[in-house]
Amino acid sequence: MREYLLTLCVTAAVTYLLTGPVRKFAIAAGAMPEIRARDVHREPTPRLGGIAMFFGLCAGLLVASHLTNLNQVFEKSNEPRALLSGAAVIWLIGVLDDKFEIDALIKLGAQMIAAGVMVMQGLTILWLPIPSVGTVALTQWQGTLLTVALVVITINAVNFVDGLDGLAAGMVCIAAAAFFMYAYRIWYSYGIEAAAPATLFAAILMGMCVGFLPHNMHPARIFMGDSGSMLIGLVLAAGAISITGQVDPDNLFGGSERSTVHGMVPIYIPLLMPLTIIAIPAADLILAIVRRTWRGQSPFAADRGHLHHRLLEVGHSHSRAVLIMYFWSALIAFGTLAYSVNSASMWIVLGVVFLSAIGLLLLLLPRFTPRAPRWAESFVPPRYRRRKVLAEAAQAPATEDATGGVSEEEPEPRTPVAVGVSGVNGATAVGSRSRTAR
Repeated sequence: MREYLLTLCVTAAVTYLLTGPVRKFAIAAGAMPEIRARDVHREPTPRLGGIAMFFGLCAGLLVASHLTNLNQVFEKSNEPRALLSGAAVIWLIGVLDDKFEIDALIKLGAQMIAAGVMVMQGLTILWLPIPSVGTVALTQWQGTLLTVALVVITINAVNFVDGLDGLAAGMVCIAAAAFFMYAYRIWYSYGIEAAAPATLFAAILMGMCVGFLPHNMHPARIFMGDSGSMLIGLVLAAGAISITGQVDPDNLFGGSERSTVHGMVPIYIPLLMPLTIIAIPAADLILAIVRRTWRGQSPFAADRGHLHHRLLEVGHSHSRAVLIMYFWSALIAFGTLAYSVNSASMWIVLGVVFLSAIGLLLLLLPRFTPRAPRWAESFVPPRYRRRKVLAEAAQAPATEDATGGVSEEEPEPRTPVAVGVSGVNGATAVGSRSRTAR
């Protein structure tokens, strides 16, 4: 565990320290688009944050290769080299896209090439645990197609949620933390060395996100751009592919697998866990494709109908919308993790239900304005204090109207942005997107 933590800290430190110089480079290179009326952010913000994240990835792999225990991962498996090769391809295309806006088909082809590079070096799905059937071995072509599909879907799902400051990096960090705990448990508790590469990938991914988040939280000083969103999407997919297609579920539980189908439900967590860590981004991806196709638009046309945009339209602030997305990501990922540890515990199910109710309450929070009792007003934010609201209403400025009378000054109405406006943030990583929308 100490070596994983050291790798995480080194990755985070390198990413954090390089993000500042990368920001200056992005400004000098002109990767800082103009602000438009439909953008969420209000100041020109540079991109290319993925450059710092990529060098953080390289530093993490380099340090891990020189550590006593983690060095065995590089000696017994070619997966770390496969990850680095695929990451280099997708990162290079992302950097060029952040600067020059590469064509959609080129980006899609680059994503497939990056997945193909990893498959050629051994990072591929070999089998799948199917409920009520058991472990099903895949042919080479089946494994390749499934691996490429998972990489492309994950990359674009992560890119979909990269619409608010700190949202994509935070959600991926939460998913990577849950995935790290699950993979480490398989490697340490069951002694399955095939889970070691996935554990390493999750630790490095956490470090990349943790190091970048201080620069990317609202108000963001730099955006990760496609060079960052596609990179962390590929690393997340690589960990999922490694744990799903390389670890045999028969090794997790002794005896015949059919005899444990009904009694040991967690045997299917290797199949479910990689899906739950991208549950919200994947749901956003599916909803966007259905929404755009229903309107007769291209599935890759940018719009403002994503989940985080709808939270803003409901009335949530920027920071609250991001925190709500964090909450649901953590609930799904860690809820699945807890279920894999003890599927028979009713307390886990009740806890998930209770937290889901809290999440629904948070979603509806802007629909009403709660007021704290007078004795508690000093402990709550000003907007929840009755006295402050009454005082502001009494002190409202008055202006003369056209007839010479006095009328209270009304705030300037805000024009809401319609859902589905083409050309704003939210395009997939393979589609034409707005480079300035956040």
